[in-house]
Amino acid sequence: MKAAAAFRAFLPPAAAALLFLAAWETIARLEWFPPFLFPGPLAVAAAFLENPAIVFSHMGSTLVIAVVGYALGAVVGLAVAFALHLSPLLRRAVAPLLLLSQNVPTIVLAPLLVVWFGFGLQPKLMLLTMVCFFPIAIATLDGLARADRSMVGYMRMAGATRWQTFVKLELPWSMPSMFSGLKVSAAYSVLGAVISEWVGAKKGLGVYLNLMHSGFQVDNMFVAIVFIASLSLVLFGLVVAVERRVIRWQIDRE
Repeated sequence: MKAAAAFRAFLPPAAAALLFLAAWETIARLEWFPPFLFPGPLAVAAAFLENPAIVFSHMGSTLVIAVVGYALGAVVGLAVAFALHLSPLLRRAVAPLLLLSQNVPTIVLAPLLVVWFGFGLQPKLMLLTMVCFFPIAIATLDGLARADRSMVGYMRMAGATRWQTFVKLELPWSMPSMFSGLKVSAAYSVLGAVISEWVGAKKGLGVYLNLMHSGFQVDNMFVAIVFIASLSLVLFGLVVAVERRVIRWQIDRE
């Protein structure tokens, strides 16, 4: 039964992906654009097979930055959300600054961080942390605020402390919202890593994409884009798998 359910869940996205690839290949073969400007998926696959080791090498560098930066962003985002929820005064003071920080484009901050901290790992992780923490913090704050008020009142009447109310009621209640933020940031993490590499790095898919762009190798640019999208999809899927483990009660109810 589980295998049949898994097959039914897998079939629609697989069919949609095949239709997308078939439409892409058909449009490319119609040659409405020159093949070197708009290669089909078969040409992109052939370009990848020419130098798979180089692509995998750049992908590994991007994956490390994305995972470490995402982990840092998750820790900072959850810490900020918990602190702001437990301290209304701090929330009123800091919330406008958090919103303001998200109005500064990432592509503007990246060169500044490179100027201040060089081309090492530090500016990339700082940028990625800034990209990832905000969706997690906002989603978790929203989940904490949506805890059942009648249950909060009941726990207070029963003599529960503020910390006990937070740990036993508000935190479990916020889990679905928290994982929504974690999933959004997982998708953003690879994008943030590529932007940081694009601005200044020696290795990574952002560097590879920049090199192929300089050489006008559009088919290899598509290779980099496919790997960037695939990495984002894998990280998103891992967070979904963890979510199904951690809040199985919520998933089963849905």
